[in-house]
Amino acid sequence: MKIFNILLSGFLFAFCVSCTNPLATNRKSDRVKIVNQGVQIDYTDTGRGDTTLFFVHGWCINKTYWSNQVVKFNKRYRVITIDLPGFGKSGKNRKVWDTKTFSNDVNAVISQLNLKNVILIGHSMAGDIIIQSAINDPVKVIGLVGVDNLKSVGIEHTPSKQDKADYNKAIDEVKHHFKSFAYKYVNNDLFFKTTGSEVRNRVLKDVANADSVIATACLLQDDFNEASKLIQTKKKIYLINSDVNTTDTTGFKSKNIPYKIMYVHATGHFPMIEKPEEFNLRLEQILAGI
Repeated sequence: MKIFNILLSGFLFAFCVSCTNPLATNRKSDRVKIVNQGVQIDYTDTGRGDTTLFFVHGWCINKTYWSNQVVKFNKRYRVITIDLPGFGKSGKNRKVWDTKTFSNDVNAVISQLNLKNVILIGHSMAGDIIIQSAINDPVKVIGLVGVDNLKSVGIEHTPSKQDKADYNKAIDEVKHHFKSFAYKYVNNDLFFKTTGSEVRNRVLKDVANADSVIATACLLQDDFNEASKLIQTKKKIYLINSDVNTTDTTGFKSKNIPYKIMYVHATGHFPMIEKPEEFNLRLEQILAGI
């Protein structure tokens, strides 16, 4: 699973919600306990409509990061947000933290809430998760939207000896000094120069409070072939990415993967909370095309 973007002497790694709308009443099903393979999944379920927007957060954060989107979209759609197991208020009582397992969690929520016409919206590492979830349930999942992710799909890179040495050094730091590594990485690489202190402090606090064992296990997953998986979905991928770091579309084009990219100008890795109005406009435009 490609989780975080960090350049170590030329070697690129791919890194890697919503509080209940105070203006809308939670559906009765919010009181239903959702469990997948013994792990409880915390979620919100608001709004009504024949199409469901299902938001999935990224690494070390939680469903409250989608609060602006819940308020905006639950007037016309059924809107679901979840805390992925291991994060937020969901359970931690398992040992596997990879794309396949997380995608099964998403599908479990779809099944247990009997959701239909689901558009999955996944931030950061959840880009891979929603792709696999669409493969798992190609009938109920009708659309895929990635948020600041999938920026080098299908691009091959052969690491040099120095790249490998830098990689091993980084992994050692992640395993033995997680909090200092994560704080340094997030603070230096996931914010833009204009990212406000409120956003910075929020993200850094959530990273600092994350379960380091689970967070590290997520980072070490790197076996998800995004290009082949996207082809397998037989669906167009829509992206809402920050325009600060380039999205390389070469792989999409060379492998004939249907895609559409919209950009949110001058944000860090969290456009949905940094510029929610602009983000929501881009998502509205995408929804009109699905």
